[in-house]
Amino acid sequence: MSHSDSNSSSPGIRIAGVSKVYSGTSRAAVDDVSLDIADGEFITLLGPSGSGKTTMLSMLAGFVSVSAGTIEIDGRDVSRQKPHKRNLGVVFQQYALFPHMTVRKNIAFPLQQRKMTKAQIAAKVGEALKLVHLEEYADRLPSQLSGGQQQRVALARAVVYHPRALLMDEPLGALDRKLRDELQREIARMHRELGMTFIFVTHDQHEALTLSDRIAVFNEGRVEQVGTPSELYERPKTLFVAQFLGESTCFRGDGGVTVVRPERLDLHTDAASVPDGHNRVRATVTDIVYVGNHHQVGLRFADGTTGSAMRVAGRSLPAVPGEEVTVSWDPEHQSIVADPADDPPPSESAATPPLGATARA
Repeated sequence: MSHSDSNSSSPGIRIAGVSKVYSGTSRAAVDDVSLDIADGEFITLLGPSGSGKTTMLSMLAGFVSVSAGTIEIDGRDVSRQKPHKRNLGVVFQQYALFPHMTVRKNIAFPLQQRKMTKAQIAAKVGEALKLVHLEEYADRLPSQLSGGQQQRVALARAVVYHPRALLMDEPLGALDRKLRDELQREIARMHRELGMTFIFVTHDQHEALTLSDRIAVFNEGRVEQVGTPSELYERPKTLFVAQFLGESTCFRGDGGVTVVRPERLDLHTDAASVPDGHNRVRATVTDIVYVGNHHQVGLRFADGTTGSAMRVAGRSLPAVPGEEVTVSWDPEHQSIVADPADDPPPSESAATPPLGATARA
């Protein structure tokens, strides 16, 4: 299966039918992926470990050869070009800074490699230091910086020569949660200020939803779906996307799998309070977990299937563990996706299967 998606008639970067099969393996690490990336777009390649996202980024950068298909930048086939000829900036999880060089010299290094004058280098390094808010750290060594500051140096070094696009492979993976959140905001700000194409690889759904204009969800070497964060979260097209990108409560029925996000589910101890036109099903509350800004309410349905609902903290909880409730939701807030066990999958226009009597959960 090839997945193609574009939001530009003339994409800056075009991936066309790209595959990668490593010698000695029978399964493709990347399998017939097609994707158009617009100029100035922030696109994230999201997926679990081993899904092919990092291999795809490495082929874009030129570090890994393409087994089949083409990669074009501005209409030029770069599939067989060496990395340094593609004019792409790359940032990895490991910062790869030169330990014996100051921050200023680390950032200046790619400019020196390009034989720029001292005046040009000084001006561009100054701009890059300002961009990442490290002007006062310019003469420190990497060992004198925090992990977040070192990553900012790596970002500055990757964009100082104004590459065609910036590729980032799990750049925040080594940082703690608070620092990750802080650097996410910094990366989003840099993207706005530079107007450069950013291609970001992560397995972190929160990062993908927070940063991206679009997300390409990878699974077993293929792209399952491409779309904006809201499109993927609110309207997943496959069960994998629904379950990987956030939490979902799933109801299996004759027409496929109905997916509802926990925050869209309402709980009622009195079935008569369910609004007209809402779907409903009975369940038992298994547990209630407080997670700061909301409560996570665990549910078990008649066939043993489990799910969860979300209740904003501060609102009263309608039930206690062990109590039976009616779970309801507006059909507008559900998605129908193919059940991998079914063949063929339901069509996009398939009517919502009646739940309750027909659902197995």
